[in-house]
Amino acid sequence: MNMNDDLLVKYLVGETNANENAAVEIWLKADKKNLSYYKGFKKIWEDSLLIAAENTHVDEDAAWKRLHNRMHEKDVPVHTLKKSSFQWLRIAASIVLISTLGWLGYSYFENKSANTLIQIHAANTTLNDTLPDGTTVTLNKNSSLSYTSKFKGKTRPVTLKGEAFFNVSPDKTKPFIITINDVTVQVVGTSFNVKNKNGKTTVDVETGIVKVSKNKDQVELRHGEKVVIADLQSQLLKSISKGKLYNYYRNKELVCDETPLQELVDALNEIYDVDIVIKKTALQKKPITTVFKDQSLDEILEVIQETFMIEIERKDNQIILE
Repeated sequence: MNMNDDLLVKYLVGETNANENAAVEIWLKADKKNLSYYKGFKKIWEDSLLIAAENTHVDEDAAWKRLHNRMHEKDVPVHTLKKSSFQWLRIAASIVLISTLGWLGYSYFENKSANTLIQIHAANTTLNDTLPDGTTVTLNKNSSLSYTSKFKGKTRPVTLKGEAFFNVSPDKTKPFIITINDVTVQVVGTSFNVKNKNGKTTVDVETGIVKVSKNKDQVELRHGEKVVIADLQSQLLKSISKGKLYNYYRNKELVCDETPLQELVDALNEIYDVDIVIKKTALQKKPITTVFKDQSLDEILEVIQETFMIEIERKDNQIILE
């Protein structure tokens, strides 16, 4: 249902009849966007009246007289107009002023909209989202992301809690910046995973170049590289990624490429909410190269057992590898 701006002005100043009142009120209740538009319209109207009152050179009477004279020039029968109609036309004469202020109102509401904070949260499942610049994000469960509805400044800032995979839309003039605790990740256009859990932040890069900084320290990562940062330390430990274990929440796939068994076990503990323990230190560092695609924990443990020729014991709430 469309609404005529003239009718909204009449409604604002109390010149509508019962049928017109009902029409406006039905329109306002039909959609939240209609109510938002009305509030914006009302704000512009009130501001225009205030400015008109403060500027003595605005001669409303003269504007009304010019309108009245033009009506006579076109042989409009003035006697057919009711007194309330004269009042309405008098108001209409001042709408010229509102038009000149229209761009101010548009700018006001655009800037207000640009500063609207959007927060998304993934509870018990992953969540996909597309940001205002076209960047796509996959949030892992129990993670959240906040950002403004429009990236109007010189950067594209977001704040992350938990874990997310970003595929950033390229824009060399406006860096994409992620804040997670006291760690900052800055990119132009690239894809990477960011995770904060168990007292450390990990950044894994799939494509492009990523700058990671904490306090005054900074490291630059490229394809296949990662950095691990302890929450209570400033040291940035850069290394080569051994596989893509971080991708499981996106595609149910665990890619191991000379991956230390302990890293795989850590991922399994998180994914399946279990407590797997490797008894021997030497076994923790043993590499494994394989791909697990949407397999059960028992199937994965069977592959580990056959690969390393080890025993697996289930005791109390633990799964012991020895």
